[in-house]
Parts: sequence; C-alpha cells; structure tokens
Amino acid sequence: MFDAPRQLVYRAFTDPDHLAAWWGPIGNSLPRDEIEFDVRPGGFQRWTEVNASDPGIRVRIHVRLTDVADGELLDGVMHVGGRLPEGIEPFETRLRVEFHDEADGRTRLEICQWLPDHLAHPSEEGWRQAFTKLDATLTNVQAVAADHRKAETWQS
Repeated sequence: MFDAPRQLVYRAFTDPDHLAAWWGPIGNSLPRDEIEFDVRPGGFQRWTEVNASDPGIRVRIHVRLTDVADGELLDGVMHVGGRLPEGIEPFETRLRVEFHDEADGRTRLEICQWLPDHLAHPSEEGWRQAFTKLDATLTNVQAVAADHRKAETWQS
C-alpha cells in the first residue's frame, strides 16, 4: 500500500526518470541512458541495473509488454540477463502489476511474478527494498508538488 494516488504510482513504473529513482535493491542504480520505454500493448521496457557492491554486475532487464491499461495494468514477459550475481542464470518470468485505488488517495499494488523456487526469496527481498525506495520517492515527489502549489498561491 502506498500513500500516493494511483496515477502517480503507475507513473513510477512507466516513466524512465521515475523508475530510475527507486527500482532495485537499496544501493543499486539504473543508468538513465540505459533505460528505454515504449509503454503500450506490444511495447517494451528495457533497463540495466548496476550492483552497488560490484559495478561489474550489470543486470539487463527487458519486459515485452502484452497488456497495458493506462493507470491500471502492466503485464508482460520479463527477460533477465547480462552479468548476473553468482549462482543466478539468465531467466524469463511473467510479470503482472495491477494498480488499485484505495481510500484516502492511497494505492494498492497486486504483483504476480512466476519464478522458479530458488529465485522466489531473492526476488521478494528485492521487491521489499525497492518498495522502501519507492515509498520515499513518492513522498518526496508529493512534497515537491505541494511546495510548488504553495509558491503559486503566494504569487497570485
């Protein structure tokens, strides 16, 4: 559950600048020049995640989007390759992210990811850390927007 409107949470998944601010475990980064999105049915999302402790580990992610409903749904097949952490081989998984309005302007996500058993725990931990970063990013974005609205009020 995120304390932010559904459209803002959706944008965090579909805008390259927003995704770069929060995706992946704490410390990892996404070089902005290695992110490319074409968010539509039949489109794609591609990015590279650089490991914080070993920058040589560069995970390349390519999602072939099969179903997109603006503000509501991202569904596709995620291919994970590149130079992966030791013990992890390239793999493919279906990924479905649903965005739901909740009371008080909050958003609930439903994420389904079909993974082999040996990848389930590392993936859960990665999502947990990423969502910690996403929550902070959404809070910051909303605070900046509120400050901007206050400044506009003062100017009028």
